[in-house]
Amino acid sequence: QVQLVESGGGLVQAGGSLRLSCVASGLTISNTNMGWFRQAPGKDHEFVAAIDWRTNTWYSDSVKGRFTISRDNAKNTVYLQMNSLKPEDTATYYCARNTDPFALFRRVAYDYWGQGTQVTVSS
Repeated sequence: QVQLVESGGGLVQAGGSLRLSCVASGLTISNTNMGWFRQAPGKDHEFVAAIDWRTNTWYSDSVKGRFTISRDNAKNTVYLQMNSLKPEDTATYYCARNTDPFALFRRVAYDYWGQGTQVTVSS
C-alpha cells in the first residue's frame, strides 16, 4: 500500500524558510517522478515543483529561484526547501506521485497524494 506523509509545515514570517519532507512507503522514489502541489483557501491545487527519476527538476514561475525540490533515495524521502517565503505562499502543501512524465504540471497526472502540511507566512 502506497503512503505519502508530509511534514515540516508551520508558521513563519515573510522572508523566512521552511523545509518540507515527504516520506514514501509502498513505492521506491528513486525510480518514480514526484511532485509538490499546494492549495490555498478557496483556490484549486497549484503545481509547485517536480523531480523525475533522473533528478531533473521543474518549478512553477511563482517559486522558481526560491524553492528547491530534492530527494534522498536512502530515506525514500522527497524534500521541498522553501526560502524567501511570501504571504502568497500560504497554503496546504501536498506531495504526490506522478504517473505521466509528459504532464508533470497537471494534477490529474498524479495518483497517490499525502494528507498535506500547512504553511502559513505572515507579513
